[in-house]
Amino acid sequence: MAVCKGCGVTLQYDHRELTGYTPKKDSLYCERCFRLIHYGDLTVSMRKGIDSHLVMEEIEKQDGLIVWVIDLFDFESNMIKGLAKRLENRDIILVATKRDLLPKAVSNQKIAQFIFTRLKEYNIKIKELIFTSMHSPEGRDTVLESIERFYDNRNVIVIGKANAGKSTLLNALLGEKILTSSRYPGTTLAFNKIEKDGITWIDTPGFEMENSMLMQVDEKDIKEILPTKEVKPMIYQIHEDQSFAIGGLCRIDFLNVFKASVVFYLGEHLEKPHRSKVNRADELWDKQYGKLLKPTPCTKTFKKQVFPKSFPKQDIVIDGLGWVSISGEAKTIEVSVPSGVNVTIRKAMF
Repeated sequence: MAVCKGCGVTLQYDHRELTGYTPKKDSLYCERCFRLIHYGDLTVSMRKGIDSHLVMEEIEKQDGLIVWVIDLFDFESNMIKGLAKRLENRDIILVATKRDLLPKAVSNQKIAQFIFTRLKEYNIKIKELIFTSMHSPEGRDTVLESIERFYDNRNVIVIGKANAGKSTLLNALLGEKILTSSRYPGTTLAFNKIEKDGITWIDTPGFEMENSMLMQVDEKDIKEILPTKEVKPMIYQIHEDQSFAIGGLCRIDFLNVFKASVVFYLGEHLEKPHRSKVNRADELWDKQYGKLLKPTPCTKTFKKQVFPKSFPKQDIVIDGLGWVSISGEAKTIEVSVPSGVNVTIRKAMF
């Protein structure tokens, strides 16, 4: 049966509300992909419709060179659970995309050092690390050279979390816009095989970002959260207990503060964090939630997590949203996020 060139799903002609629908029997793309490509419209949401366990099982069955794509801005949520064990002894090239979203002042060497430290903690071994950019051809020739060096006449299997940029990278490597790419998680729906220049490329469905803020907001708000250009650090000096609200999505309280520096790394479309004294933060949140403090998640159920300041310079990472770096004297950090969102504490990336 015919499959959609954009997302790999089997084409069908009877049920418009289901994936794979197209009204034209000779169409190369499903209606969903056609509208995403030409209008940026999302007609069928699939961000929660792909079973990550089945995707990994299918990848395990296939012999090939693994090209693992990660989003540098959203690094922690791009880690794949069980990858070290399930793809043990496989050849993996790690392509770190969206380098141009991180500050230019930070060197690739410093970022690479951070990545290798985190990979070691996850017990993940790779053949090579390559940086690529969102808006420029930086690194793409290096990726092709690396693939030529390691692929050994096998398939090239491109994997990663949803929204990491797999299809965008593959289009760039192939030199033509074959695959559907968009800002919405879950764009690729099935294993999609492409033959080009004697190499078989396989685009795979993204692993679900089950603990990401992107899964907790209305899809119209995703564009408000995701950065599209270099992230500018927002720096605050604090000398007492302070609270910061990132829209209605997250609240971070810094407690037992003497003197500290707080730096936010967020997408450019979000409002600057709203700062207040901790003793007034509840009042601000209650009065301004959904008004001054927006966007808001689809759920009203939040969880509060309490973390000690464990490193001289420490990041508080909210999957899918960004991160906050703190240095100086602040003993305790309280983070309130929607109940399904993961928060990671790590030694600072920068």
